[in-house]
Amino acid sequence: MHDKPDDVVTVTPCENGPLLLRGAFTILTQEGRSIDPGRTTVALCRCGRSATKPFCDGSHKAAGFRASSEPDNPN
Repeated sequence: MHDKPDDVVTVTPCENGPLLLRGAFTILTQEGRSIDPGRTTVALCRCGRSATKPFCDGSHKAAGFRASSEPDNPN
């Protein structure tokens, strides 16, 4: 595994699950207010069913959410 600089943020789409954010990121509301994630790795909801949006609460499993980890239209 490669060492990454502290300022690198990675976003990993999990198959049939959330987006994982790792690194020194900032999450803002549309109005620019900061949302405290409480940690340096978070899972963001992709299915729209989470009760804790924008964070994932595992609702995608019960909802049967399906999405690849790969882009739909790779270029």
